[in-house]
Amino acid sequence: MRRAWRIAAALLAGAVLLAGCGSGGSGSAGGGSEAQGGQGAQGSNVAVYAVTTEPMIFWDPSDGFSNEIIAMNNMYETLLRYDPSTNSFIKVLATDYKSSPDALTWTFTLRKGVKFHTGKTMTSADVKASFERTIQHGKGAAYILDPIQSIDTPDDSTVVFHLKYPAPMDLIVSSPYAAYVFDTDVLKKNGDDWFNQHHEAGTGPYMLKSWKENDALVLEKFPDYWGGWKTNQFDTVIIKPVEETSTKMQMLQAGQADVVDQLPYEQLQALQNDPNVEIVKTNSWQNLLAFFNTKKKPLDDVRVRQALSYAFPYQSVIDDVMHGMATQARGPVPAGLWGHDDNLFQYQEDLEKAKQLLDQAGVKPGLKLTLTYTSGDENERRVAELWKAELAKLGITLDIQAMPWDPQWQLAKATDPQKRQDILMMYWWPDYANPYSFLFNMFHSEQTVNFNLAYYSNPDFDKLIDDANRISATDRSQAEAKYAQAQEILVRDAPAVFIYDQSYVRPIRKSFGGYVDNPAYPNVVFFYNTYRK
Repeated sequence: MRRAWRIAAALLAGAVLLAGCGSGGSGSAGGGSEAQGGQGAQGSNVAVYAVTTEPMIFWDPSDGFSNEIIAMNNMYETLLRYDPSTNSFIKVLATDYKSSPDALTWTFTLRKGVKFHTGKTMTSADVKASFERTIQHGKGAAYILDPIQSIDTPDDSTVVFHLKYPAPMDLIVSSPYAAYVFDTDVLKKNGDDWFNQHHEAGTGPYMLKSWKENDALVLEKFPDYWGGWKTNQFDTVIIKPVEETSTKMQMLQAGQADVVDQLPYEQLQALQNDPNVEIVKTNSWQNLLAFFNTKKKPLDDVRVRQALSYAFPYQSVIDDVMHGMATQARGPVPAGLWGHDDNLFQYQEDLEKAKQLLDQAGVKPGLKLTLTYTSGDENERRVAELWKAELAKLGITLDIQAMPWDPQWQLAKATDPQKRQDILMMYWWPDYANPYSFLFNMFHSEQTVNFNLAYYSNPDFDKLIDDANRISATDRSQAEAKYAQAQEILVRDAPAVFIYDQSYVRPIRKSFGGYVDNPAYPNVVFFYNTYRK
């Protein structure tokens, strides 16, 4: 999810939104001057990123699928990196690649002399072992590797992927999840759970220094990084969870943070005249949805879900919460990503229509529903409050509950559907630049609850998106047609409210040079490309 561009402060509006999460961990946190960092540490090569929620959820590079995307993409690397602005690929651990005409065989030539943080030199055997381990684990975004049938390593610098069916391996190996290359040899000595004990073994420009739950994750530069180092690049990177937006704003103004992930419109507006702050706006493939518990009455009735979709104040959210820095979503695939359908039906607020549907479903005034959203996300809270006011006009009480992401997610995965929330508000971004990322993860039938938090199941929908994915590398137009059919089913069944596709609007210190927001890597700052001006 990402792409880049800057705007003048006069256009400043909206806010950046980071999907919430929170997990456990141990270790020592960076403190003292290091924890202050930013421009306030005069002459220091320390960069600070203030984020809304816990930056580490998953530690295992095979399993990662959440907020750790920021740190992981600085500690680990992939064969390629996708640039949506040019629809091209940046060579990272691979220096060249080619595909057979039928897209069933993909050959990658590896960069020579790359070292892991463990000191070992990377070879094709490590690439093969990394991908095979991720496939074997089958967690997180590992589903994107399903096309792989086998991997050959004819020499230390060549990796050949043989596929079961045609697939865009260049997009897959550039994914911000499930495509990391790492040193698997450390697991032979330390056990397969070693990563989850808060270790890493990547090739990235930064390596782990320390971490403490709900406190700073501190990364330090890897001296033997294959790209080399310049004097004005950052020696230390601190990713620090800061829930209070006022605190983040103060950190930015005081030079104690270089970049902030989320501020509400009013605070962004207040920063537009700060001579030390710049506003960076980027189109994104991140969107906000509200998932209905389709396994719980009365939300198991499609008429009730459609009614609640008609009762949503879409335009008020765009105008009063996002201040124009988002557009109403048209289905789950965001605008700008292939597979998005501009002709898809779009619900508009219509309380009379909502009332008719509720009457047809036999729902009387007095219905009470519980909605959960991620603590610290002011935009989610405001969206929920606006919806609550509209539902009250229909005699529906919406109880809004803020929760840290991990408890919110665990509640959503409760074994008993009756103990789960009625509605869950959450963002989604792609794990790779493919509509399948959105449609599969959030709405494909699941035996074990993961991210289909509407608990939706429709075999016709499943078949359409699975078929589309299988032909996407050889017949993009036919794949898009199938994705369009699938989204028509989804919008009709209304397992979620498709709220908005957002823009990223990030305030940064003007002294923080080289920052470009790549929407294919949501919320990631590639710190190696940044420097202190």
